Amino acid sequence: MVAQGAGRRERVRQATLAEIRATARRLLIEHGPAAVTINAVARDMGMSGPALYHYFAGHEELVGAVTADFFRELTEVLEAARDAYPPQEHGRRLLATCRAMRMWAITHRAEFGWVFASPITSERRPDSPRELAGRDFEQVFLEEIAALWDSRPFPVPAELDPSIREQLRAYAASTGVGLPLEAVHVFLSCWIRLYGLLCMEVLNQLDFAYSDLEPVFEECLRELAPMLGLDYEAASR
Repeated sequence: MVAQGAGRRERVRQATLAEIRATARRLLIEHGPAAVTINAVARDMGMSGPALYHYFAGHEELVGAVTADFFRELTEVLEAARDAYPPQEHGRRLLATCRAMRMWAITHRAEFGWVFASPITSERRPDSPRELAGRDFEQVFLEEIAALWDSRPFPVPAELDPSIREQLRAYAASTGVGLPLEAVHVFLSCWIRLYGLLCMEVLNQLDFAYSDLEPVFEECLRELAPMLGLDYEAASR
């Protein structure tokens, strides 16, 4: 009986945690990041602020949990798009992953902005849900790039600036990626261009010139593919 009671309490607790995170997400979408506070979430759920502290130690922990949810959701979307193609079709897998990320971003603008476009002011704990989920997201791209390199190494620069090399060495060690630093540099160069364009689209920074950024995104993919030794293939309609 004790075990059953404890199991029931844990199920109720997990359901409440899920409801808290879902409420925070709805407030984010409807009213923006500033609306996601402990008191606002509690009030929306018919709870008191102090009662919600039984589930999250504070605003920072709540933000981390919601961010981890977004990372996990996006990671699942990317993995599904990637795995629609056989493991040896690296070009198609990478292009599908990039397109899936853009589609998630433009259909989840508030969530994307929360995760990728907001400054992180708190200290990052390597074992926090946010950091663990973020690393899983990062590995989707890194693992595919590593598989591509093992199958067909792409062109890399002959030399790197010593400062860049030192920074890349630290980054590679933190991710566990087994790639030459020159290959990591090419990967990050591609990521910077892709991510930068995506952020500008989601944050409406290019509305002054473009009403439809999909062909611009595809043009970016077309330019990046040769950097990884891949042939560009247009998306199927």
